[in-house]
Amino acid sequence: MRIGKINLNEKVMIVAEIGNNHEGNFQLAKKLIKLAAESGADAVKFQTFLTEQYISYHLDKERFKKIKKFELSYEEFNKLKDYASTKNLIFLSTPFDIKSARFLKKIVPAFKISSGDINFFPMIEYIAKTKKPIILSSGISNIRHIQNTIKFIRNFRNVNNVILLHCVSSYPTPTNQANLNKIRELMKISRYVGYSDHTLGVEASVAAVAIGARIVEKHFTLDNDYSNFRDHKISSNPSEFKKMVKLIRHNEELISNSNLKNIQNSKLIQRSIICNKDLDAGTKIIKNHLAWVRPGTGIRPGNENMILGKILNTNIKKGEQFKFKNFKK
Repeated sequence: MRIGKINLNEKVMIVAEIGNNHEGNFQLAKKLIKLAAESGADAVKFQTFLTEQYISYHLDKERFKKIKKFELSYEEFNKLKDYASTKNLIFLSTPFDIKSARFLKKIVPAFKISSGDINFFPMIEYIAKTKKPIILSSGISNIRHIQNTIKFIRNFRNVNNVILLHCVSSYPTPTNQANLNKIRELMKISRYVGYSDHTLGVEASVAAVAIGARIVEKHFTLDNDYSNFRDHKISSNPSEFKKMVKLIRHNEELISNSNLKNIQNSKLIQRSIICNKDLDAGTKIIKNHLAWVRPGTGIRPGNENMILGKILNTNIKKGEQFKFKNFKK
């Protein structure tokens, strides 16, 4: 599966989750994109919403007022997407209302659905019909909830390009609650699985890749003490994010399934059948004529019966590899 320039079969996609860490400041949002690129991210992700269609003013006035301050306009998101492209970054954003999903359709290569919206079926239906890849966060959901949502999506499109994202909806997530084994459970439901890391530090993200995560999403901030907004505290700053990227890329090399070097090395460390004494043409080969040494560039062990009893048609010296052309047909 591809998301933008990234083929998930070949490379883990590392996402800098800027979210609302810009706090409604467009210039800060741009700066975070720049720093994410310098820190080695493949993608940046924001949150796009119209506060009136996201939080009830009447039921939660304080939260409404806080979130409203973080709201960026669609025009600003268009500019952020263009700026991310100049930094060779994939631009992603999570919609929190249907109108924002319609807007994002034009500028994102894939949709992220937050764990809190795993049953927001009207918006999921719209997103499913776009046929774009879906990154579905599990968060507060159990396996049954996830399966129900996958079943719903299947009504509108093939689910082979749905990526399930393991995350724990506690901020920060204590190490003993990270439950990375959930990744293995999700792999039974979906071919592609990722991890949204809410722990402090980078160890959980690196371990998730070793288990099989093909997307790693980590909150990203300019400074962990930037303000009293909670997300800054659980985020990686540029220095820590850069460290995480380095470790993940090293981890990818360690678990690479490439066979090329193995094939090349096998010839060096395996054996060939050689002659252990000088023999003249006309000699009938018996077991005492054989020896087995490295490298494995000749007739391999296990093929002795193809040589034994054969008559040489040429002289052969001690230490030479036997070749089928040495024998009479």
